[in-house]
Amino acid sequence: MTASRLVLMITLTIGVLAAEAQPLAGNGYRIGILYEALRVADLPRHGNTPFGLALSELGYTEGQNLIVDVRSAEGRIERIPEIVAEFARLRVDVIVVSTSQVAHRVKQATSTVPIVITSGTTLAELGLVQSLARPGGNVTGLTMDTGPEFEAKRLELLREVAPGISRVAFVGSKADWESPIGQAVKQGGRVLALRLVLAEYPVSVTRRDYEAALAVVTRERADALFVASGGPGFAYQKALVTFAAKNRLPAVAPYRAFPVAGGLMSYGPSLVDLYRRAAGYVAKILKGAKPADLPIEQPTKFELYINLKTAKSIGLTIPPTVLARADVVLE
Repeated sequence: MTASRLVLMITLTIGVLAAEAQPLAGNGYRIGILYEALRVADLPRHGNTPFGLALSELGYTEGQNLIVDVRSAEGRIERIPEIVAEFARLRVDVIVVSTSQVAHRVKQATSTVPIVITSGTTLAELGLVQSLARPGGNVTGLTMDTGPEFEAKRLELLREVAPGISRVAFVGSKADWESPIGQAVKQGGRVLALRLVLAEYPVSVTRRDYEAALAVVTRERADALFVASGGPGFAYQKALVTFAAKNRLPAVAPYRAFPVAGGLMSYGPSLVDLYRRAAGYVAKILKGAKPADLPIEQPTKFELYINLKTAKSIGLTIPPTVLARADVVLE
């Protein structure tokens, strides 16, 4: 082989390797991720999240063939149309949201951009999809809805760790209260000899609405809190944790962020698992699938978190039988 031919081959090889390492110009994608309540300063780095890691495993890596725009409404849901308009200017291919409340606002702002929801609730009841099997519009993804029996089990757990309670505040919307899930929780209360009262907030809830709902807890002299599945409890968890601690109230929520932030306990679907599965929806849409044809999936993995420090501060001793079932015990 001549020297000139060797140089040519080396040059061609370097060119091929360089081309493989470059972003896929013209074939890349752009997604928008919209958080409901996180402060901008606290927004996670996409590549380090369960969603980002799963998406990379599926062949979509930020900085190579993917651009990710992360935004937060910082608890001000009235800002969502403004953020969606920005996403539209950026020409995002998919918008990823976490809750039904946010999905509802985004859907009102766009009927064309695909929306993937990671942990929604009552999607069909809210008109976000036609049905779980055939969404029929631009929204698809995963629901946290686990069925009435599961929600009644959360109430049973609350009674198990706090056997002295008698009056429980159901912190949720009227739609939650009147839904099959709410009916099952009320029936569970009757079985457990617990009286349930509704600490109600509207579906489109503001912080003031949520604080007004917590004021009902005091007025009704409830001695425990049952937090309905849905976005508001997650969005206003700091207010919820502070309220429960101040009033020494045992509380159970459906998401692990509550005990991590200082609440007593949570029992519900694994959000890490839901976010990883949501990446699969995004990948399918980027490959050409229509949200209308992608069935909504339900949770398959659940987790129990208990905060022992909080239990001690409100005078509770968690039974060993419950501790043995916990996935994570925070001390």
